Amino acid sequence: MAELETVADQTESCCSAAAQESCCTPEEKGECCRPEHEAGSCGCSPAEAEAPGEDVRERVRQRYAAAAKTAGEGSGACCGSDAAVITGEQRQAFGAGLYGDGDRDALPDAAKLASLGCGNPTAVADLHEGETVLDLGSGGGIDVLLSARRVGPTGAAYGLDMTDEMLDLARANQREAGVGNAKFLKGTIENVPLPDDSIDVIISNCVINLSSDKRQVLREAARVLRPGGRFAVSDVVADEGMDDETRRDMELWTGCIAGALTRAEFAAELEAAGFESIEIVATHRVHEQASSAVIRARLAA
Repeated sequence: MAELETVADQTESCCSAAAQESCCTPEEKGECCRPEHEAGSCGCSPAEAEAPGEDVRERVRQRYAAAAKTAGEGSGACCGSDAAVITGEQRQAFGAGLYGDGDRDALPDAAKLASLGCGNPTAVADLHEGETVLDLGSGGGIDVLLSARRVGPTGAAYGLDMTDEMLDLARANQREAGVGNAKFLKGTIENVPLPDDSIDVIISNCVINLSSDKRQVLREAARVLRPGGRFAVSDVVADEGMDDETRRDMELWTGCIAGALTRAEFAAELEAAGFESIEIVATHRVHEQASSAVIRARLAA
């Protein structure tokens, strides 16, 4: 994702990530970065203070940290306008209800409650015994645990998430489920902490749309996949006519809608990253201007 730019010399100003962290909490950045402040004392222009990459990432982190806490306490969570509450209407488009009864029954309640996805990527990834799987944005771990069972003891499933609260919840769910061939990693989907050519299959469930640098996400996916590796995700795809107001709405972005690519944009970015055999199939509506879709592709051999 894009980093906040410096004010003076591209080294260390008030708006560098480190200085912002020491200067003020994320909620106070608007006040902290008022233009009347002098450079070097946590001051920058409003445009620099609102650089989209860091702002999106922090708001997403806050939203999903709250959802993890709520799920850990035994309440429902969802990818909607309030991530700590899942409504009856939202259950039609998001969450564990999109999984089969057998999958749901095999998982801890907290993993199901923390499910924020818009699909079931493990059902379409065609996983095989002995494969290595990576889930981008693994949340409470539902797709990692299901994948680990599918690839068996000779395979492995990695979950990648940037939110400490979700990682703690996922590891607790792993212990409760008794799954030994899963591992949860802290990091961002734009900078995957795994070596080149190390993964057979990448899955993800309604997460890529949350990134403000989707091109980098797909480049990283291509980097860690082995030649011929498979990409099988569920994600939100925007209608071609999605209006500008919806796209600008940060609450909808952190709720999985406004950051979505159109079908044509997603296909073009996959192709640019080195993928082929691209297939994007809408499954159900999640918004009047967006649908959930199954997106499959294969990395060129």
